[in-house]
Amino acid sequence: MGDEGAMSASDERCAGAAGYAPHPYIGGRTAVLRALAAWRMRWPGAPRVIVLTGSPGSGRSRLLTGFLMMCDPDGRRQLPLDHMDPATVPPDLPAPAVPDPRGRTAAQLLRLLADHFRLNAARAEDICTELAAREEPVTIVVPDVDRAGPVRAADEPARVVREVLTPLATTGGVQLLADVPRALAAELARALPPGQARIIDLDDPEWADHAGLVRHAETALALGAGVPELPFATDPSARRTLAEAMAQRAGGSRLTLQLAVQSLFMRPEGFDPADPAMLPCSVGEALDLHARRLGADPLTLRLLLAPLAFAEGEGLPVGLWGPLADAVAGRDMSGDLADGMLLAAPFLQPVATAGRGGADGGEPDGTKGGEEAGGAADGGRTLLRLLHPGIAEEIRAGLPDVRDAQTRIAMALLEAVPEQDWSRADPYVRDHLAAHTLDAGLLPQLLTDPGLFAHADPVAMRAAIEAVPLEQLGAPARTYLRIAPLLIRTQAPAAVRAAFLESAFVEDGLAPYAQALHGLGFALPWRTLWSVPLTGVRAVTAGTLPPPDAEGAAAEAAAAPDGMIAAASHPVAALFVPEGTPGSHPVPDPDGTTTMADMDGATGALLVHDLLRPGYVDADPARLRRPSEEARAAAPFGFSRGADSLRIWARASREVVATLLSDTPITGADLSPDGVLVVATGRGVTARQILAAPPAAAPTVPAQRTGPPDSAASDGLEGDH
Repeated sequence: MGDEGAMSASDERCAGAAGYAPHPYIGGRTAVLRALAAWRMRWPGAPRVIVLTGSPGSGRSRLLTGFLMMCDPDGRRQLPLDHMDPATVPPDLPAPAVPDPRGRTAAQLLRLLADHFRLNAARAEDICTELAAREEPVTIVVPDVDRAGPVRAADEPARVVREVLTPLATTGGVQLLADVPRALAAELARALPPGQARIIDLDDPEWADHAGLVRHAETALALGAGVPELPFATDPSARRTLAEAMAQRAGGSRLTLQLAVQSLFMRPEGFDPADPAMLPCSVGEALDLHARRLGADPLTLRLLLAPLAFAEGEGLPVGLWGPLADAVAGRDMSGDLADGMLLAAPFLQPVATAGRGGADGGEPDGTKGGEEAGGAADGGRTLLRLLHPGIAEEIRAGLPDVRDAQTRIAMALLEAVPEQDWSRADPYVRDHLAAHTLDAGLLPQLLTDPGLFAHADPVAMRAAIEAVPLEQLGAPARTYLRIAPLLIRTQAPAAVRAAFLESAFVEDGLAPYAQALHGLGFALPWRTLWSVPLTGVRAVTAGTLPPPDAEGAAAEAAAAPDGMIAAASHPVAALFVPEGTPGSHPVPDPDGTTTMADMDGATGALLVHDLLRPGYVDADPARLRRPSEEARAAAPFGFSRGADSLRIWARASREVVATLLSDTPITGADLSPDGVLVVATGRGVTARQILAAPPAAAPTVPAQRTGPPDSAASDGLEGDH
């Protein structure tokens, strides 16, 4: 195959002279394809890492797609490989790993890689260690890094390069090909010793492909061969001449050429193929020339497209286009929009979105499978976006004040929320408002609304908040950042997100924010009563203390008809903590006079906390009385516990009424007969009053115990039911 370092643009002419057929999807790029084929074969002298870059619209994505066709066994069978330049055809090897970064965070991209290679690791360094330990090298291709991240202004491509690609590139057993923005290409290559990485910049004359660009123009023009008004598309000679002129003017930009052809098809009248001034030499000129040919002001076209240039996610809902155009322009654009569809059409792309299950995209208990969440819940409707990110860059660059434009958009989006009720807001607004306010420099002011926290897509919200310096964030935003990984991991719907946030706010001392969530119409499964930041709690139990002046409390309890303590007793929670914890008491010796079970030789102490409100109780733990088994059996709820999860179920129907998931291991749990759940984790102890009404059992079917039996309390304290 020869030394790939000696390849240049002259290879395009050599390939054509040899009579080889071009790649049917790419239509050229022989020099680059030879370099990539040598990389895939690990040809002597070929670099281990290739960094592909170029300006927006240079054709990087199309090039990589065409190359990957030849790396895929099924794709190879659909290509005329026998007629193509052998030096451009990679060997028939197993397909490389191709994680897609579009819309994903660096962490999500790492999980994709770990899942693909079936690795147990989650951190980049651990993934790379496991990959390096493999006997055979692994091949990874990462396209479209410039489109990484759920929030454009958060600069996720830079994080992907630094947290994913650089560790992979510096791992000896990894063969890497990555398509990255030019601003990050040199940074990635510098992480490697000389000779291990090569930058292929498609705008560099070394990789120029004028013949391929002409062929691309000819193919595009041929699509209009059936239109009588387009003789330069029907006549092969005229088509070739025009294609040469277009390619010459486009300066290597596939996007500029594509826009020129689409504009021509949209309005062929008055076009003179012999006039070079009719042909654009950049994306910006393609916009302006198209507007002038249609008799419109180029600024009007740019203002119409500005909301789409700032659009996040998959695109902008049609209903928001008009209000946002008015906001950016500072005037009524409805007339321009009504008359401007022909003007804007060459630059637009409709996107049909698929619906997601449930009212908010998840299962009722918030335990929908998968490790990722993302994208707006724009189910079953059509969005609009610009044809290419390069158009958006051009429009944003042409605005006098980008931050002011984003501020106007953010304010218009806020005004579009009916009565500031996030449950009625357009999914685009609630999922992407944070991204727009981030770009406007206003995000910290937005992060005080617990309703928005609950309704917004947690992937996009977290990415936007993480882009703000921590010292600029208020306490509610910090709480959200702490709980966001759990919201993302569970893909929980809004009501379950609200429940998790409600507990997190109480844990962090933000009770007013927790209370606000109860007033937003959510059917929350619990109300968090209190939380203490204790570490080392290994077990908990719910019980009661008899009145301090009562004598014979045990006899009084036994006399109660349901086996419970008298109403005057004080509900408490006992927390088994390490010895020496301030305020704690030694664990009482089991002597048969108390209902507490044997501690099995464990050492520690007990703290007594009020069950229903914040505050410790200075009481002798020996006086603690736990509910009898009869009382527990008569209680409406039971629970089942896992390592970091807990389910509350109705005893009568066996239906799950609430699911609790924790971001730290659960070390103890108990449920009082009146439905107060006390849970200890590595973070602390929290009490929640279960609010869900227990479903009634079917009257004709006896209730059957299908879950785990009521178990004895572990370590003498904890009762899992």
